[in-house]
Amino acid sequence: MRRQLLLLVLGAALLAGCSDGADEPVAAPARTTGSPAAPTQYDRYVALGDSYTAAPLVPPTDVSTVCLRSGVNYPALVAAAMPGTELTDVSCSGAQTANVTTAQTGQRGSTVPPQIRAVRRGTDLVTIGLGGNDEHLFAGVLGQCMELGRTDPTGAPCRAAFADRDLQQTFERIHGNIAGVVRAVQEQAPDARVLVVGYPHIVPASGTCDLLPLAAGDYAFAESVTQGLNDAVRAGATDAGAEYVDLWGISAGHDICADDPWINGRVTSARTALAYHPLAVEQRAVAKAVLERLR
Repeated sequence: MRRQLLLLVLGAALLAGCSDGADEPVAAPARTTGSPAAPTQYDRYVALGDSYTAAPLVPPTDVSTVCLRSGVNYPALVAAAMPGTELTDVSCSGAQTANVTTAQTGQRGSTVPPQIRAVRRGTDLVTIGLGGNDEHLFAGVLGQCMELGRTDPTGAPCRAAFADRDLQQTFERIHGNIAGVVRAVQEQAPDARVLVVGYPHIVPASGTCDLLPLAAGDYAFAESVTQGLNDAVRAGATDAGAEYVDLWGISAGHDICADDPWINGRVTSARTALAYHPLAVEQRAVAKAVLERLR
């Protein structure tokens, strides 16, 4: 099962890590309670997103599909805080912004329908958490950083490898992609409130740790990539008239290497989370931020 799970989310992970050997099946998702105080109720809520929305392997996780959605991811917690709200969560591990309007190809040729199909004219709340898989940013850039770190652990081999790549152009395209997703949602559900959710701190602002195996000189570069992604997502949301939920500020000091991490390190565990993906505590913090924005 471990190998299957890692293959399913390779496109969504920074780079699949090792496992603690927990091969027991994971329970199916369940609706949860005990979320923060409810804002104004919304009748029909649709959550679009990638693995940072799906929260793969945060128990309980539905392992019957490639999406690996947790039953206590932030959309589930937000909906639980608004009794009577009907949630349709189509977030999917590995999703790119393109998969809002085109099918996502999974393992062995399986496909996931375009996420936009869940948005109807009567939808009145939509959250969007996408962008990190565009341009192979997480799996390509940050994943390669980890591979290169083994070759020169005290240097900055990843920064050198990407010296000739204009990452700013990558961020500009992600900016445009996010704006396009927002506009597609607005066209389908013109009366919906649309919130775009950013990404948390993954890499520490200073220091290193074994749970994030980068070369010592590449931590700052990796941090700048995740910050550039957040700036692009924010700009895309703003340009298209959506609201932005900032996770960058609230997650400071909760990166992989922190004493109180919100993101899992290199060890995949069916009891906690996929490697380099959100922990349950992070999803609770995101739900709180979304609910505060809705209030």
